[in-house]
Amino acid sequence: MKTETNKKAVIVGAGPAGLTAAYELAEKTDIRPIVLEQSDAIGGISRTIRYRGNRMDIGGHRFFSKSQEVTAFWDKVMPMQGSPSQDDLLTGRDVPLSSGGPDPATDDRVMLSRRRVSRIYYRRRFFDYPVSLKWSTLRNMGLWNTLRAGFGYLAATIHQRPEKSLEDFYINRFGRPLYQMFFEDYTEKVWGIHPSKLGADWGAQRVKGLSILAIIKDIFMKLLRKKDNGNAETSLIESFVYPKFGPGQLWETVADDVRRMGGEVLLDKKVTGIHVTDGRVDYVETEGADGTKEQTACDYLLSSMPLKELVPALQGIEVPEDVMRIATSLCYRDFITVGVLVSKLAITNGTNIKTYKNRVPDTWIYIQERDVRMGRLQVFNNWSPYLVANFENRVWVGLEYFASEGDALWNMPREEFIRMAVDELVHIGIVNRDDVVDATMEKVKKAYPSYVGSYFELDKVREFLDGIGNLYCIGRNGQHRYNNMDHSMLTAMAAVKGIKEGNDDKSDIWNVNTEEEYHESK
Repeated sequence: MKTETNKKAVIVGAGPAGLTAAYELAEKTDIRPIVLEQSDAIGGISRTIRYRGNRMDIGGHRFFSKSQEVTAFWDKVMPMQGSPSQDDLLTGRDVPLSSGGPDPATDDRVMLSRRRVSRIYYRRRFFDYPVSLKWSTLRNMGLWNTLRAGFGYLAATIHQRPEKSLEDFYINRFGRPLYQMFFEDYTEKVWGIHPSKLGADWGAQRVKGLSILAIIKDIFMKLLRKKDNGNAETSLIESFVYPKFGPGQLWETVADDVRRMGGEVLLDKKVTGIHVTDGRVDYVETEGADGTKEQTACDYLLSSMPLKELVPALQGIEVPEDVMRIATSLCYRDFITVGVLVSKLAITNGTNIKTYKNRVPDTWIYIQERDVRMGRLQVFNNWSPYLVANFENRVWVGLEYFASEGDALWNMPREEFIRMAVDELVHIGIVNRDDVVDATMEKVKKAYPSYVGSYFELDKVREFLDGIGNLYCIGRNGQHRYNNMDHSMLTAMAAVKGIKEGNDDKSDIWNVNTEEEYHESK
């Protein structure tokens, strides 16, 4: 039931959090949402990049959630197809349906049902992710490493370490040998610092329930045919849904729906000032791509902009010195994707999953090799065949790199970076150089909030911002928390619920992804 009249909510950012908030406000209240996005694209880090008929998903976005609110939202915006065979999904575009629902061969506004296949590429061999206890794993590890891993895990169960760092977190759950093989180097690639210097909070948010015991339990549940995705640890979940043309398609559809319901979604509007009077935001200042400056009055402000930018933008209110220091010192990890189009891969299936031309079935592959800087590899054909212009004759992959704005990797000239990325792909045996057809590159700033430095004092910033009555911090960067997409959506839903109920307590918003049932991992 709509409860407000003649009021406006300014929403900063057209990513999952911002657009979910706008949709919820437009649908359930009389508050008119006005979304201000500083870039020229919809979706934030969940946008889809288009390149010469191909589409690229930044970072890979599984549409799976334990929240019924979130799954109902997705199904409302973009219905899921019937129940096709996953083997059929991986063999081509014309997907036969075994039950009703939209047909992806003819309908565009549709979610595909996908099988999750993720593996680790280590010492030029494949290992399951999460690490399994299959014979192939033990064979690839070798007898000595298998014995080391077993005794290391037993030692970790007997002598649990105080969890002061992410390294402690991993060793407690897997033992030191497995940690060193499958977690240490990759984590340092992602964050640019050793896991011993990262807060254990990251593990608590992303992989809290994942451990050797969880893997063993999962194996027995499968044997007993009692596997239930709804209750499984998210890192062990085997299926998800995915928009036909990538995650950006869903958020572009949400933006269109918001406009249809009377809201606004404005691009190229960078927020430069947030004016506060008597403890409430009364207007927001923006600058357009052409330099035009505007003021937009608001009754509510829902912000998904980075806290590092939000706090300095506040005007008309005295910001305590320590709050300003903490916010402006927050660290982020930036992201670079290189899309490489090839005629074929040098690696082949290696699983019992039927695939088109025996291609690998993986949606992504974790690159644990120490002699390359690449962190992860996506195979876009397996996310959706519709991401690839020539699915039958081309494989479209995304090479993922993690950098910090201003470092050598970030500042590397575009063509030099692409050459380096292709060289790495060839070096580790994923492709042959003669099979490379085309390549492109995309950079994303502030993709991952980092759990180092002033992050550990973030409660002071939260307390100060919560004192601004009509300001709601939502989303990954809005809370400086490594949320998955569904968690970002839940923060927006909680904010809208608070606004509808006239509740100034922001606890429910900040508590998303801190309770155990919300913990997930890509």
